[in-house]
Amino acid sequence: MYTPTGNWRKASWSVAEGACVEVAPAQGGVLVRNSKDRTGPIVRFTDAEWKAFLNGVKHGEFDSLA
Repeated sequence: MYTPTGNWRKASWSVAEGACVEVAPAQGGVLVRNSKDRTGPIVRFTDAEWKAFLNGVKHGEFDSLA
């Protein structure tokens, strides 16, 4: 299991009962988990994968998936 190197964070606009994810920095990447199930599975992204994902979000790559 990967250990976060910092605190878990979620979006500031996230509502208390909303379906949100939390992210935390980890050595060489970023960890993501479900904010409603903090003891559940954690997904790890490398730095390159996370950067590619954020770049895709910024450029509307996932807009048609909604």
